[in-house]
This record gives sequence, structure tokens and C-alpha cells, in this order.
Amino acid sequence: MGKHILLVDDEPLMLKGLKYTLEQEGYETELAMDGEEALDKFLAHPFDLVLLDVMLPKLDGLSVCQRIREHSNVPIIMLTAKGEDMDKILGLEYGADDYMTKPFNILEVRARIRTVLRRATASQPLEDKKIIRVRDMEVNLLKRTVTLGGKDVKLTAKEFDLLQLFITNRGRPFSRQEMLETVWKYDYTGDARTVDVHIRRLREKVERNTNQPEFILTKWKVGYYFTDKD
Repeated sequence: MGKHILLVDDEPLMLKGLKYTLEQEGYETELAMDGEEALDKFLAHPFDLVLLDVMLPKLDGLSVCQRIREHSNVPIIMLTAKGEDMDKILGLEYGADDYMTKPFNILEVRARIRTVLRRATASQPLEDKKIIRVRDMEVNLLKRTVTLGGKDVKLTAKEFDLLQLFITNRGRPFSRQEMLETVWKYDYTGDARTVDVHIRRLREKVERNTNQPEFILTKWKVGYYFTDKD
């Protein structure tokens, strides 16, 4: 059975084209034409990925993204007709994993979907290394879960990828470009500010005091790193 994708857009022709192309690739698709319908369908059925337009009737895409994040870390790719950087960054701040600006090439959509799904289901470390504990943080690399002080921490797929990169390379600083190349892969066309947005969101979830982080630290003029001092 193929991966199940929720396609959300208020343009019937675009939905029809996306549905046809993705089903030819072996994906199962479900369609929604407004934000409320999208949320209802998402809460009723499990999905492996959501392709979500920003401009939607009844409930806008950013609000839908935020509501989905209250329940799941399913990968979300935002679609926007606007090219302004702040619109893209805002989508990422609300919990999206990637974005695409309309009009787009259907081949690029397929490539982005494959990349995001591959990251979400990537092969994990060996069994004896699947759980990493640093102080009261526990990261299960196999199940892709995080707890802090015994409480679950809900991360997006990209946030978890960043945390995994840091915690498996404790003490090593990563530049923004290295993180773009490692976590977003070679076919990501974003800029360094995207990294800062995700780091800030990750810190808000795993740090008790974002002004004095104890896990993810900044290396001046270099980038970020996960402290190796317990």
C-alpha cells in the first residue's frame, strides 16, 4: 500500500492534476478544498504527508498547519502563491517542514514529496544506539520521539532531524550551510534564515529558558551545537 497524502487546495484543477500525478506514482490521495474539511479529514484518518495551500476558505492554511501540529508531527509541505520571504518563513514558524511557491513544476512537487517522506522514514541507527539520554532528555532515534523530564515533546519532522544531527554529534558546531545541506538535503532551495527559524522553534520546545539554553548552544560566527557537558 502506498503512502497516504492529504492534498488541500481550493483550486479544483490543481487538485485534479496533483491527484492524478501522485496516484500514478503509487501514492494514495485524499482531497480537501477548505481548511475545515482538511482538518476533519486529517483527524479522521492517518496520513503520511500533507500538501497544504496557504490561502484557503473557512480556515487558512497556516491555522490548519498549527492545528495539525497540536496532534501530529506528520510532514507538511506548504503551497503559497506569494513569493515574499516572510510568507515562507511564517509557514515554517507555524510548523511546516517545507514550502513551495506557485506556480511550480509538478516534477519538483514529486521530488519534494519523495525527499520529505524519505527523511521521515529514513533508516535508523542500530538497536543498541537507538536511545540517547542527556540529563533528563531522552531521544528515541528509532521511534523518533523525545521526552524531557518524563514529558513528551512534540517535534516536527525537520525539528527532530535537527535534534538528531546535534545529539549524535555532541560538541561539534554546525554552520547554517552544513545544516541546510545535511537536514534539508541538496534539493532544498531555502536560505540560512530557515535554519534560525527551526532552531528557535526547537529551543522553545526543549529548553526551559531560551535565553539561557542548556542543550542547544550558539557558537559565535560559526553556528549551533549540542553541548557535550552533562
